[in-house]
Amino acid sequence: MTSRAFARLVAFRAPPAIGTRLRAVSDNAVGDITAGQAWRALSAHAERIGDRHLREFFAADPGRGRRLAAEAAGLYLDYSKNRVDDATLAALMALARERDVEGRRDAMLAGEPINVTEGRPVLHTALRAPRDASVTVDGENVVPGVHAVLAAAGAYAEAVRDGSRRGHTGRPLRNIVNIGIGGSDLGPAMAADALLPLAPDGLRVRFVSNVDGSDLVESLRGLDPAETLFIVASKSFGTLETLTNARSARDWLLQGLGAGEEAVRDHFVAVSTNAERVAEFGIDTENMFGFWDWVGGRYSLDSAVGLALMIAIGPAGFAEMLSGFRAMDEHFASAPLEANLPVLLGLLGAWYANFLGAESHAVLPYDRYLARFPAYLQQLDMESNGKSVTLDGKPVSWATGPVVWGEPGTNGQHAFYQLIHQGTHLVPCDVIAFREPVHDLGVHHELLLANALAQPEALAFGRTAEEVAAEGVDPALVPHRTFAGNTPSNVILGERMGPAALGALIALYEHKVFVQGAIWGINSFDQWGVELGKVLADTIAEELRTGAVGAHDSSTAELIARVRDRADG
Repeated sequence: MTSRAFARLVAFRAPPAIGTRLRAVSDNAVGDITAGQAWRALSAHAERIGDRHLREFFAADPGRGRRLAAEAAGLYLDYSKNRVDDATLAALMALARERDVEGRRDAMLAGEPINVTEGRPVLHTALRAPRDASVTVDGENVVPGVHAVLAAAGAYAEAVRDGSRRGHTGRPLRNIVNIGIGGSDLGPAMAADALLPLAPDGLRVRFVSNVDGSDLVESLRGLDPAETLFIVASKSFGTLETLTNARSARDWLLQGLGAGEEAVRDHFVAVSTNAERVAEFGIDTENMFGFWDWVGGRYSLDSAVGLALMIAIGPAGFAEMLSGFRAMDEHFASAPLEANLPVLLGLLGAWYANFLGAESHAVLPYDRYLARFPAYLQQLDMESNGKSVTLDGKPVSWATGPVVWGEPGTNGQHAFYQLIHQGTHLVPCDVIAFREPVHDLGVHHELLLANALAQPEALAFGRTAEEVAAEGVDPALVPHRTFAGNTPSNVILGERMGPAALGALIALYEHKVFVQGAIWGINSFDQWGVELGKVLADTIAEELRTGAVGAHDSSTAELIARVRDRADG
């Protein structure tokens, strides 16, 4: 991608007061979106065609299966099985322009502080920018710094992989345990699972996130401390869950080695910005890899947060993944809205959420290696767009982020697909599949793809009572074996699962989430909703420890008393 296509040169200085920042936001990005001309047009349009069946759409437009498709970065999107016609798509594009999606996109890529509540740019795209790109933050081009950190992390990863980086007793480090939570866990864990075939034999990569001690115990089960490397990923190096797990891991290591604190330097590295706390823990700051405030945790996989992944798949594999990210970034930055994959997915999702009453969205990967992808998207989407106020702090009166969920096919077909097919909820679906298998076992992949293509057809067209009766089914069973159909789906088809495909797929959903946030006039890049529970947990933890219980509601007070009774006993 050229520097011009990727980002403008924008000098970002210390953030002004939030009121000033909000005044700089386009008027179209805030306010009551339901009062806009495009929104009103879509509402009227939904009244006219909202109940129209996909059978009718295809009957009226037999060629829509080929026509309503787009392709970029190695991914083919078939969106023909959506409850839309050309008028719907035109109205949705008008909404995108009315909401200034293109302007918001350009502002993000340029490094403008679109995260207005925190006064920060949103530059995860800079993490995969080419070396010749220039993205200026606070008067400095950040791209050279990004590549310097990636180079340092790559050198460290290669040293672990080739055995030149060894533990305290001189043995190679063959067990990698990543300790983080949220974006410092979900992304690397998902990607390490997705790209597992690239990991060398004998290398084990595990992830610890939950403060439940069982998570750490099971992750360490069977590991030899002398061959174990811990990566502690925490921007502040103060995250309660992460530091609790890290301290217990340090105790496990030192007890297992029978060594003193000096052994920590050979078995722990940090991904953080807080050198002082890292050093206090006992980690050599030479083995600390930084990242930046303008990278949100859920967007940080392609930074040093992905060190465990980089060790697993190698720096070359990591670079290939970044190329996939970059290809989708380039497409998002330059393709017209009508052929722009993230824009299409974002607008279709808004159509169902805001005009047809859908409250959830299922992501159904027909690839075992994407088993954790729906869980990763839960954070990406629900933490980003789970908001109830606009950029200017006004309550919303329209639906924002959907509940995102899913499991791999074909397993899900024998579980929750029943609800999607014959239940009472409208659940739009994304079906993800690849033409070529990672492991060619003959008929397996053919059957997998057959299911991946059959389910969207069944969801769309269903089976009428007349069709069921014509098969000779007992009349009493006909209602039970009738499928209403008309459930919309997108099919995302790649060539073969691998690093570049994964990068493109993640970036596709990152930008889809951005598009929807821009449509809804919300800030997709803060997450204040996670803070209150943390604060209360800190307070209650101290009360459980000391017994000096403060004021709580009667339910919480009773629960604390019961837990305290056990502790006292």
